[in-house]
Amino acid sequence: MPDLIKLDLVDLVFAVGLMAIAIGLSAWEKLGLELSIAIATGRTILQLLVLGYVLDFIFALDNPWAVLAILAIMLTITAIVARNRISQKIPYLLPLVWGAILISTVLTLLYTNILIIQPDRWYDPQYVIPLAGMIIGNAMNAAAIAGERLVSTINTFSLEIETHLSLGATPGQAVSQYRKDAIRAALLPTLNQMMLIGMVALPGITTGQLLAGVTPLDAISYEILIIFMVAVANLLTTVLVTKGLCRQFFNSAAQLIR
Repeated sequence: MPDLIKLDLVDLVFAVGLMAIAIGLSAWEKLGLELSIAIATGRTILQLLVLGYVLDFIFALDNPWAVLAILAIMLTITAIVARNRISQKIPYLLPLVWGAILISTVLTLLYTNILIIQPDRWYDPQYVIPLAGMIIGNAMNAAAIAGERLVSTINTFSLEIETHLSLGATPGQAVSQYRKDAIRAALLPTLNQMMLIGMVALPGITTGQLLAGVTPLDAISYEILIIFMVAVANLLTTVLVTKGLCRQFFNSAAQLIR
């Protein structure tokens, strides 16, 4: 396959022109999104440039501690974002989300590295960083959706939960259905993507690999691996997050805390 056509500074300026068109269209339609689009454009450029230089340094350094450090930073940022998307402030929510995403990411990567990819070095940044990034980013969204859904449902149906408790149900039994609904809601976007992947549009990872010169079958093979990794990591993350959240809503006497 032909080599990747590299983009120079002029090409990137024209790329920014696309966002200028978006700003102009927003102004034409009087949508009031001009400032938001401009800020988002600036942040995108700045954040991706910083990421590019950081990853270039990490790849050149080729050190396991450097790889673990960048992954820890990514994990912490995503955990904070997921925590902030859950409206109710719950004690120990950040460590709960952080730990859930960590466990799901580590277990999924271990399975993938040991049984499937089998790189020469477990910390090879070419594989570990992008795969972990995909898992962590998707797990963040799943944790936020499941957490927010569970919290809002428990607050809405608190009287029903207390009724179950008064009839002898354990806290786990009283919120079991709400927890299952939260997990299903968080997994729905992933399952929908799996149902339609390759039929409606090319996935982003496949598109990137094709642009980089990877053969279509190789690109599709990695896409299959990644989507399966994301699915199991999202499920594990939501199971852990919802289980931990449920415990936060009850005291030692099995009473609902409002």
